[in-house]
Order: sequence, then C-alpha cells, then structure tokens
Amino acid sequence: MIIYPAVDIRDGRCVRLRKGEPDAATDYGRPAEVAARYQREGAAWLHVVDLDGAFGTGDNSEIIAAIVHETGLPVQVGGGIRSREQIRRYLDRGVSRVILGTAAVENPELVRWAVDNYGGRIAAGLDARRGRLALHGWTAQSDVDALEMARHLSGEGVSVIIYTDIARDGMMSGPDTDMTARLAAEVRANIVGSGGISSLGDVEAMREAGAGGLIIGRALLDGAFSLAEAVRCAEPC
Repeated sequence: MIIYPAVDIRDGRCVRLRKGEPDAATDYGRPAEVAARYQREGAAWLHVVDLDGAFGTGDNSEIIAAIVHETGLPVQVGGGIRSREQIRRYLDRGVSRVILGTAAVENPELVRWAVDNYGGRIAAGLDARRGRLALHGWTAQSDVDALEMARHLSGEGVSVIIYTDIARDGMMSGPDTDMTARLAAEVRANIVGSGGISSLGDVEAMREAGAGGLIIGRALLDGAFSLAEAVRCAEPC
C-alpha cells in the first residue's frame, strides 16, 4: 500500500480543511516547504490538491509545478481539473497523475479521452457523503451512488480510484474501512483511501481492507505519527 502525504493548497498556502469546509482551515505554511519535508522523510509519492481550483476561486498550478520540479517525486494532482487543456498542461509539466473529480462524474467524454490518451496517468476522485457523491469542491451534493460510479469508471478504463469520506476528512476520526473494502472487492481498479486517518492502527486497517494506497494529511502535519512509521505499517506483514 502506497502512502501519499497530502499537500492541499489554498491562497498559496498549505492548509487542511475540516469536512471540506472552506472556513474551517488550518494553515501549515508554504506548500514547497511541506513537500520538501516529505521528500526528506522518504515519501514515494505526493498527493497535491489545488483547493482554489476546486472552489473556482484561483489557480495554484505554478506552485504545483515548482513542487514537481524541486522534489523530483511522482506527484498526483487534483482540484478543479475539468478540461483537456488542464490535463495536458499538468502532465506536460511533469505531474505523474491527474485526478478527475467532478469531471469524472459530469463529463464521461472527457474521461474516455483522457484514458485513451494517458492511460494509468488518469485517476478518478470520488468524494462522498453517506455514500453519495459531492461535486464542485464538495459544495454541491448529488444523488450519484459512489460505488456504482466507481464500477462505471473502472469499466471505462480508469485504473486508479481515490475514495474520500467527506465527513471524516480532516477530522482524524478514523477511516471508512467498510466502503474501502467494498470498493476493493467489487471494483477492478486500484483503490486509494482518504479521510479520517488518525493513528497507525488506521493505516493497518486500511491495508487490511484492501486499499492499494492511502492519503494522509492532518495526522502527518500534526505529528500523530511519522511518515516512516506509516510506510512501515503499509507494508505486508
């Protein structure tokens, strides 16, 4: 199971939101400095989100490009990516994987084009409340079932699906291992879990649930455990 330290960017700063609420943010400093710290601690990947892009309030792509260049790490990027031009720009600038969130649900033609042209460099981000997907930076609630959408996207050739339980995100209240296990068992894709990680026991539980990857934000930023400890827990027994 790959550990993805999270660097969420808003107004040029690394922040963590609680339950995706824009007004409930904690500032952790310059994104490049946070990314460099994770590089020093042995990160294999970085998970970077442009929150301004997701909310439609700005663009942090230059900061993200600098992180890719300065760390040399594989980076997956999400947040407001809804066009061919944005996908091309990120991948041409060295991003290893682009995450389609709202676009994965609302624009199936874009998903097909992206997978046809870039294959495994395209991931889908499914963010849910009570099993139903939230869109547009989590500001709009849909009636779309997360598990059904995951099955559909897998059938379209999406090989990486990131599942986030919004109610747990940034809360350190424990992950949704039940849904993770269902996705891992029923969907032909690599499932990356996100939301609520608070302890090394949570990391082990997500590994046992079948997650192929795990995104960790606040727990690492607040020092609940180290990245090295998380990586060790992610390894098979």
